[in-house]
Amino acid sequence: MAHDKKIIVGNWKMNLDMHEASLYLHKLSQIVKVHRDVEVILAPTTLSLQSLSLQVNLRQFKLAAQNFYWRDRGYFTGEVSATQLRGIVQYGLVGHSERRHIFNESDKDIRNKVAAAIRNGIRPILCIGETAWEKSSGETFDVLHDQLIGALANITSQELDQVIVAYEPVWSIGNGQSASPSDVTSAVKAIRKQIEHLYGAKAAEAIQVLYGGSVTPDSAADYLALPGVDGLLVGAASLDAYIFSEIIKKAHKGSEVAKED
Repeated sequence: MAHDKKIIVGNWKMNLDMHEASLYLHKLSQIVKVHRDVEVILAPTTLSLQSLSLQVNLRQFKLAAQNFYWRDRGYFTGEVSATQLRGIVQYGLVGHSERRHIFNESDKDIRNKVAAAIRNGIRPILCIGETAWEKSSGETFDVLHDQLIGALANITSQELDQVIVAYEPVWSIGNGQSASPSDVTSAVKAIRKQIEHLYGAKAAEAIQVLYGGSVTPDSAADYLALPGVDGLLVGAASLDAYIFSEIIKKAHKGSEVAKED
């Protein structure tokens, strides 16, 4: 099922200070037209979120947290909770491969974060994907299966409506190595099959699935045209307003073509 809206997420990671972030948002808002068929989500560093939430036009862009702690409040020095992010962000990345592999977040942490986001009215963008070693060992589908089950264990079918899944093969992030169309198609198919197994066919059709991994303006349209891909999670290419706006344009054009078909 093709969804009405394509979702384009720009993950800035640990880049842009508050001043740079504000300038970037100003520039992007000037060059990106509002398209009803594209939801553009920006994920700046936590430090910039509040000031950008006052600057952003929510008709044009939504904001996402790159990370948060799963408890709502308490003795957790240095952490920020989903409760504190309420009203500032509309989305939250959960389980990004850098959180899993650099910061050793477990399936249990990720499961708790998905639930915390939903509990606080924030839509989780759940990132899943295999490493190079897992891919070469033929374990891609097992990994996707385990990460999905691990993350969604406590989620009801009603709550699942709030969840977006991003397939990001770890081996293709930040190194310019893009996944082939057939890799992405089969992974997205496997994700929907697993959702069907857990929640039924209707849920599998309705869930929005994004692709992330060295996306560029050149590859964006190809990925967006793949069956079952509802949008993109963009890393490095989202740090340049002009390059990112090209990717947004491709998403809009792709939706227009799909409507004509």
